[in-house]
Amino acid sequence: MADVALRSVRKSYGSADTIHGIDLDIRHGEFCVFVGPSGCGKSTLLRMIAGLETISKGELSIDEEVVNDVDAADRGVAMVFQNYALYPHMSVRENMSFSLRIAGRSKAEIAAKVDDAARILQLDALMDRKPSQLSGGQRQRVAIGRAIVRDPKVFLFDEPLSNLDAELRVQMRVEIARLHKTLGNTMIYVTHDQTEAMTLADKIVVLRAGRIEQVGTPLELYENPDNLFVAGFIGSPKMNFLKGRLAGAPGAPVLDCGGALLPVPAWLAEAHPGAEIVLGIRPEHFDRTPERDARLAVAVDVVENLGGTSFLYGRTPGGEAVVIERRDGTPPQAGDRLEVGFDLTDARFFDSAGARLRPR
Repeated sequence: MADVALRSVRKSYGSADTIHGIDLDIRHGEFCVFVGPSGCGKSTLLRMIAGLETISKGELSIDEEVVNDVDAADRGVAMVFQNYALYPHMSVRENMSFSLRIAGRSKAEIAAKVDDAARILQLDALMDRKPSQLSGGQRQRVAIGRAIVRDPKVFLFDEPLSNLDAELRVQMRVEIARLHKTLGNTMIYVTHDQTEAMTLADKIVVLRAGRIEQVGTPLELYENPDNLFVAGFIGSPKMNFLKGRLAGAPGAPVLDCGGALLPVPAWLAEAHPGAEIVLGIRPEHFDRTPERDARLAVAVDVVENLGGTSFLYGRTPGGEAVVIERRDGTPPQAGDRLEVGFDLTDARFFDSAGARLRPR
């Protein structure tokens, strides 16, 4: 069982800490994605698992074996890099078989493993080509094939799609998801693209400044973020945030957002009377149905019409920027003013420090 476990793992460069005591369990067969903004430590953490960076403190186990002092080649992992890292003078077949030849495997075993990987990745017709004769997507499939032939316990992917154009990224996401379903290996994947994280992961680890902000399934993070950072990072377009102060009578509490008075649940007003609160609402939860719990006036600045879906970018009377998703009929035009509503069950509330507020 290729479980991966990190216990109080830290990474320091001199006196500067970049990874601050990570505790994480990744179960056998999981597709785990590390996601976060540039500089959050996700690639450093992946390289520590790979053995390409030393662990300053803490313990890393793979398959129940502590591997802090085990060489990268002996950890049972295989890594796919952002820049493919193919040998330009070798053919596809030679690139894929190189590590097995260095390990002294028999010609028959090498041929069987390479042919099997080529079949899985649909590379059969490209085996005699050099990397310069391949497209970006084909090169990335070769890099993945080179990892497959090693039969690793754990696959590691370091932003493998960032050099591809938009159409190829979509295609390769599907291929990587299909590969995980076929092989069933543990896969750990690093990306700054939350769309990749949402579409590929069984488990997402959201990182910021070398610390874990939240771990969960894509749907858990989307629907129940623990804080403002996760709420704003997961989702595209991101969650809308409306800042205000709790006010109103005990039986009719409201959030005063620069003159826009939005009703709030009684538990929130009772637990945090007069507090500054941030209300979060996803773009798809706005609509123009009069029966909604809360109503909000919006002046539309920009309209993105994507065919079946439109995104309206506008501002509230208090100057808060909002994004509204529309799927019904002809969208409003820039300059229009409209009133939209949402249900309180779809709203999420955060305190002024960014922590999620929940009923007690």
